[in-house]
Amino acid sequence: MLGLAEPILRALDAEGYRQPTPIQQQAIPALNEGRDLVGIAQTGTGKTAAFALPLLSALAGDRSAVPPGRCRALILAPTRELAGQILESLRRYGRHLRLNYALVIGGAKPGPQVRAIKAGPDILVATPGRLLDHLSSGVLKLDRTTKVVLDEADQMLDLGFLPAIRQILRALPAERQTLLFSATMPREIRSLAQDFLSDPVEVAVTPAAKPADLVEQRVLPTPASEKRQALVALLREPEVERAIVFTRTKHGADRVARHLQQAGIESVAIHGNKTQNQRERSLAAFKKGQALALVATDIAARGLDIDGVSHVVNYELPNVPEAYVHRIGRTARAGASGVAVSLMDETERGLLRSIEKLIGRRLDPNGEAPAESRPPRKAKKPAAPRSSRSKPAPRPAPRADGREMSPGDEAQDAGLKRLFGQSERPRSRPRRRRRGEARPAA
Repeated sequence: MLGLAEPILRALDAEGYRQPTPIQQQAIPALNEGRDLVGIAQTGTGKTAAFALPLLSALAGDRSAVPPGRCRALILAPTRELAGQILESLRRYGRHLRLNYALVIGGAKPGPQVRAIKAGPDILVATPGRLLDHLSSGVLKLDRTTKVVLDEADQMLDLGFLPAIRQILRALPAERQTLLFSATMPREIRSLAQDFLSDPVEVAVTPAAKPADLVEQRVLPTPASEKRQALVALLREPEVERAIVFTRTKHGADRVARHLQQAGIESVAIHGNKTQNQRERSLAAFKKGQALALVATDIAARGLDIDGVSHVVNYELPNVPEAYVHRIGRTARAGASGVAVSLMDETERGLLRSIEKLIGRRLDPNGEAPAESRPPRKAKKPAAPRSSRSKPAPRPAPRADGREMSPGDEAQDAGLKRLFGQSERPRSRPRRRRRGEARPAA
């Protein structure tokens, strides 16, 4: 299948993989030919296998020795979690191959990483910052690296890794195969591809930055002071099996997680200030079902592939609209359905409008149907011509469904408003002048 080595096909069969995904169908043949490639694909589309399978297949056919402090292939990822997940996939797909791997990430002790690099791994998976540290110290050299993968390149750009990436790519041999995967293609990523890739094949399997069709998206207008209580009530709903809650800041994630714990909802937090061991323990507890909620910053918005996430909650809307798409992509994976709920206060209406513009649809608050899906209102009859000297009588207030209120409806609406403390003065109609009656003085 797709020209892959037989040991890899055996591993895929054991994993239950039967049919390649669209990105795998388009990317793997080109990569088997040694072509450079730019792939536009979101997480959850089978992207990791699209670059891992041909990479493993190529290395399996070339068993040349790897000198100490070198590697044959390099995979760069923006976060420690994604790097660890890629390494786990490589080990599963390459279980029948005799290949060595190393993981180089921040937040972990450098000693074991130095020993793994000196052993000469076939594939090195790394985050840019820590890899640059090892390059600067002379522990690692990339002069024998012939294949390099940049995964989630646009997120690495968002995290400020672009200078480090350029420095790393300059340390690689000119003759190499380079793969660049990104969910979006901003100008800086396009420039990176032009500078460091040679006549690349371009593959785009989904429209950039479009949310999964199976995600039910809701917006709940919630004052900032009431968000914690609203979140607790939401997570106590019986249909919530496992939820990821996104905040904008690291300290905010910790505060929300503590509040949930105090409310009796098991939760863990993950963000950039946590050590690697803390992050791994939090993820393990969440995956095992020991915690109902994982409270995270956008560090978890991409790359994390966790089964059974029924809900994503935007405790705060992201400042960057594209982050919303990646956040809600943590649910409705592998064909399952999911729900994304955004708690929006008045200060976030502008952020909501930016998100709506990006995804091309309305996300109406209060659970109303999007405007484009509502039934068209009946056309109103043209008003009869009026005398310029007479004042028009005020029209009845419209109902929520677009029809005019009858007098009975108006009385009911006024009663409901008084019931909820929103009393309203009845509107008086101007008395019509009788024929021949003089106009009142101004």
